[in-house]
Amino acid sequence: MTTTAGTATGTAPRSAELFQRAEARTAHNYKPLPVVVEHAEGAWMTDVDGTRYLDLLAGYSALNFGHGHPGLLRVAHEQLDKLTLTSRAFVHDRFADFCAALGDLCGKELVLPMNTGAEAVETAIKVMRKWGYEVKGVTPGQANIIVASGNFHGRTTTIVGFSDDPDARDGFGPFAPGFTMVPYGDLAAVEAAIDENTVGVLMEPIQGEGGVVLPPDGFWKGLRELTARENVLMAADEIQAGLGRTGRTFASDHEEVVPDLYVLGKALGAGIV
Repeated sequence: MTTTAGTATGTAPRSAELFQRAEARTAHNYKPLPVVVEHAEGAWMTDVDGTRYLDLLAGYSALNFGHGHPGLLRVAHEQLDKLTLTSRAFVHDRFADFCAALGDLCGKELVLPMNTGAEAVETAIKVMRKWGYEVKGVTPGQANIIVASGNFHGRTTTIVGFSDDPDARDGFGPFAPGFTMVPYGDLAAVEAAIDENTVGVLMEPIQGEGGVVLPPDGFWKGLRELTARENVLMAADEIQAGLGRTGRTFASDHEEVVPDLYVLGKALGAGIV
């Protein structure tokens, strides 16, 4: 949507120049729209030619709180003047409060911060496997995780290995074993796939990459009941659907479900980090 000079489908002179320069020196892993943003506030973006756009993408959920939220920018500026980065070899003065607040929000005892959503998914995979070996007693090296068709959990080699999207996986193998794919929203298929080596089910409460895909009513609640009964961990990838994007804190909340693991990202950094 535009409100000033320019059109949503055409590309004005400066945008065209900058877009072509970027395309010339950037690996083509994305096909961006020919929009070169210079300023944004709330839900509105302005490109380098002065055209305004209503941003309905929200940065794939990185901007759930809007562009440049003044309260978030204020505390970010205050923090940058004090301390920017420490390694995990130290504990900085905000770490305890952050982990406690996030854990309380999720209703969980422990939090493990990572850098990106894909890293968060990889960490959930590691947690489920380690739990399977050390708690459930799965034979070492045999752990299996059930995933859904049409999934999108990130772009690391492990994750694209259990994608069924050719654009995500073609040309990047060989892939790690240990994943079983079932149709999204098919509870009977999940149940049939569970065996003695199954340590977890990793799914999105709402799929968001290949179009917004909602599971059948009751699927998410049924999955919670099934995994609890079968002694299998349930990991909810809420990176795109969580933190307020669907009108509840988590998309899982729509069916009053609390998974064993929440996988979060994007909006957690408020579009700033």
